[in-house]
Amino acid sequence: MSFTVYKSSAGSGKTFTLVKEYLKIALSSDDARNFRHILAITFTNKASADMKARIISALKDLSEPDSVKISTSNKTLVEVLLKELDIPAHVLQNRAEKTLVSILHHYSDFAIGTIDSFVHRVVRTFAHDLHLPVNFEIELD
Repeated sequence: MSFTVYKSSAGSGKTFTLVKEYLKIALSSDDARNFRHILAITFTNKASADMKARIISALKDLSEPDSVKISTSNKTLVEVLLKELDIPAHVLQNRAEKTLVSILHHYSDFAIGTIDSFVHRVVRTFAHDLHLPVNFEIELD
């Protein structure tokens, strides 16, 4: 397991890189539920929603028969994934299709969220150990 941090200025392609890395991990095996082992954390709800939407859109594009022939707007993404995963186009298409269906059927396991929501989930999990009420609420002022 590795931990990678990407830091760069606005408009430099961070989201593309994060989506590519997410897909590379999710599509690295025939296990359509491989995405359940990935945690992506962002700063804002907008960034989280954008990343989820881009991943779903990319998987939809990749799962279409003609997309892996590198004829779509995701040309660069397709080329990069085929090269980095070192798999044939039909395997990429098949894995993308199965992963998309799996994410849509198990959307709560699609772990892309904010730092706040991640910490909240961790604290809620250990509420008893932290001597907090199990149904505690966070108030923002």
